[in-house]
Amino acid sequence: MNFTRLFEIIQYQNTNYPQENAIGDKRSGEWTFYSTQEIIDLANNVSIGLLKMGLKKGDKVAVISTTNRPEWNILDVGMQQIGVVNVPVYPTISAGEYEYIFNDAGVKLAFVSDAGVLQKAKAAKEKTPSLQAIYTLDEIAGADNWQKILSGGSLKEVEALRESIQPDDLATLIYTSGTTGHPKGVMLSHNNLVSNVKAVMPLLPLVAGDKAVSFLPLCHVFERMVSYAYIAMGVNIAYTSTDSVKLSAALNEVQPHFFTTVPRLLEKVYEKIYNKGLGLSGITKRLFFWALSLTDSYEYDKPLVSGLFGGLKMKAADLVFKQWRAALGGNVKGIVTGAAACPRKMAKVFSAAGIPIREGYGLSETSPVLTVNTFKKGGALLGTVGLVIDGVTLKIDSSDGSYREGEGEILAKGPNIMQGYYNKPEKTAEVMTADGWFKTGDVGKFVEGANGQQFLKITDRKKELLKTSGGKYVAPAPIENKFKESFLIEQMMVVGEKQKFVSALIVPAEEALKDWCKSNGVNFTNLGEVIQEDKVLAEYDRIMKSFNPNFSKIEQIKKFALLPNSWDVSTGELTPTMKLKRRVILEKYQDVIDEIYD
Repeated sequence: MNFTRLFEIIQYQNTNYPQENAIGDKRSGEWTFYSTQEIIDLANNVSIGLLKMGLKKGDKVAVISTTNRPEWNILDVGMQQIGVVNVPVYPTISAGEYEYIFNDAGVKLAFVSDAGVLQKAKAAKEKTPSLQAIYTLDEIAGADNWQKILSGGSLKEVEALRESIQPDDLATLIYTSGTTGHPKGVMLSHNNLVSNVKAVMPLLPLVAGDKAVSFLPLCHVFERMVSYAYIAMGVNIAYTSTDSVKLSAALNEVQPHFFTTVPRLLEKVYEKIYNKGLGLSGITKRLFFWALSLTDSYEYDKPLVSGLFGGLKMKAADLVFKQWRAALGGNVKGIVTGAAACPRKMAKVFSAAGIPIREGYGLSETSPVLTVNTFKKGGALLGTVGLVIDGVTLKIDSSDGSYREGEGEILAKGPNIMQGYYNKPEKTAEVMTADGWFKTGDVGKFVEGANGQQFLKITDRKKELLKTSGGKYVAPAPIENKFKESFLIEQMMVVGEKQKFVSALIVPAEEALKDWCKSNGVNFTNLGEVIQEDKVLAEYDRIMKSFNPNFSKIEQIKKFALLPNSWDVSTGELTPTMKLKRRVILEKYQDVIDEIYD
């Protein structure tokens, strides 16, 4: 793999695995793909055009798109090879947050996907002196289209700049989700990302010509790094959106071999599968739930059923499982999930059905992957985030004394560790030790797997540990993830800071609750009313009592409140990567929490 800078990856594909359908998406009902050479040619034209506009090495350009699309890659390569720094921005954040990022980065140009994003970018531009122009990727009346910058001509200056780019040069600024205040610009070099790409490529069960569906935002470093890996491996990328209808259609039409996801999307697919099972009758329903029950005892690298009639049982179960595989296109070799903890049940259900789920772990600051469960025998362990990837070193720091035995903050070293936070040396100093270790802010421990291999297990976020009035520390994330295995719980947040006991705010899974109400004689009018019904409250109380024995006495949920509205990015309770903004939720529902502890 003789590439050391990001823009060389597409060249590497062209030399080793040139593709006719390298990258594409669906527009006006038709899939349209660019070949490897077409991407290179268009990227060169972007480079020439940007130079003619006066941009120079080190200038910052924002890219904001509501869905992934080939133009994103073309612009990315066009910027990289002349040293212009790509600043990807989440489309869902507010105009005020656009303004903050634009000014913090000193953005010179912005490329936006559609009219909605354009409106927010225009509002931010009024208070961003550095921002000279905004270009759209869609054709929008009265707006300058991105193709306006495309310019043919001599590549002499581009080639000279390309040669001058060093692996340690800044390639991108990725602004963190901002769970605790303003987002910070993570400075990643070419080498930061390239080292991660090279470490991850051998772990993916893919070969040149395979197909991947991509729907997680490219502005998130996880999907972006994986996309670079796809390109380097000659894997064709089909972009789609997280909209359930469009995603389902893409999976059926593209029939991908691989994709990455976040746990919440897996949970939604599982809820659909489960609810479909509830709608069956007779022997078909019994077969469905029998097959589903088999997944409870699933372990990686072990047969789902064994014994004298194991083969026959597996054939019977596969009558159900093959329908699940077909719903994902029928060809999936593997799925990697990240960005948030994956409930153990999701990994078991899908993997048992022949859809291998593997969980990985990393941060924007680490480019991002630190560990991953692999698809090779012995390379995965349920309940963990996998093995440390090549080139990276991790250690557990338990020096502050607030952790259980064997646990501590995860510290990382490697070529993938960021250069620092842009314009924030004091914030950079806060997350780096004197001897160069990056402090992840996550709490974890190593557990032993097959052949003595050490797998990393995340136990919580350091900043999210609760301390009860009795002085006991409680890690919310493992409790929340376990309880969300119930199909009646869509979202949950554990509360109890400085309180005598631990409680929970719960958002019910509306569709699943509707089905439950129908089967249990409860009239479902709307979520706000039904969560006050005695039978519904009794069912959630039963769920609490069924899961509580998994935890110590101090960690058990003593009380709960059901909420009528889902938490979302647009309403401020979730980050763009679907993490809980705990401070926001605490403030928003303080009256509910007060009532719990009254």
